[in-house]
Amino acid sequence: MKDIQRGIIESDGFKLQYIIKGNGKPILVIGSAVYYERTFSEDLTKNYKLVFIDHRGFAVGNECKDKSKYKLEFILDDIELIRKKLNLGKIVIAGHSGHAFMALEYAKKYNENVSRIIMMNVSPNYSYESHAASERYFRESVDFEREKLLNDNLAILKNEIDKAPEKALITYCLLTGPKSWYKYNFDASELWKDVEVNMTLFDYMWGEVFRDIDITKNLDKVKQPVLLILGHFDYLVPPFYLWESVRDKFNNLTVKIFNRSGHTPHYEEQDLFNKVLTDWLNKI
Repeated sequence: MKDIQRGIIESDGFKLQYIIKGNGKPILVIGSAVYYERTFSEDLTKNYKLVFIDHRGFAVGNECKDKSKYKLEFILDDIELIRKKLNLGKIVIAGHSGHAFMALEYAKKYNENVSRIIMMNVSPNYSYESHAASERYFRESVDFEREKLLNDNLAILKNEIDKAPEKALITYCLLTGPKSWYKYNFDASELWKDVEVNMTLFDYMWGEVFRDIDITKNLDKVKQPVLLILGHFDYLVPPFYLWESVRDKFNNLTVKIFNRSGHTPHYEEQDLFNKVLTDWLNKI
């Protein structure tokens, strides 16, 4: 295994972790440094510098419940601070799930510092209508064992969250596994081990900001190539076909749907993901 650099960069009192693996063109992955470092293939580090960073929702020891501290603009500024502190130069910015919004909005605000953008397993927004479409997509899919396991898990979800409300996000992600993984009974506990979560940020960012976000606003500023990665069996976020309404608004968009993946193709189909990513990055 290649050498791993770890550290913490402080921003406005928030202790943001970073993990760096590999050498080459820097790919900055926003989210949880601990979680995402576990999900990307080691093979990518042979040719790329993978930089995994926290946002404030995953900051070490963060007990702040003031949602005014979690404005999207502050998250974008944190990313820029970390990019500067780590001397990364121009970056490929990547975000998975709701973090894909962060990656795209960062590219709009700090456009000159971005060469390419990777958005993974996200819909154009997380509106009520989009989530309703997600529920229909799941219930209309014929997969009785998957549906039964989800129903069983949902029956205990509230009690499990009540036991540890500070870990509600992780509990939710684990118990909605049948919506998240191609192998619907996959246990993701080890991926989430020792990950700290601040629920105030997630309730605000996912429940309000991403609910109302309009990604087409200022999208004309983004001339860089954008890679949109989706999973055919991803029932956790609104369905992939919702992208049809906005895809033509991108200047340079490549869409790849992984047919044996749910919410995390970069983990579920690592070899294929690596090839798709590498081929796209090598295009002029």
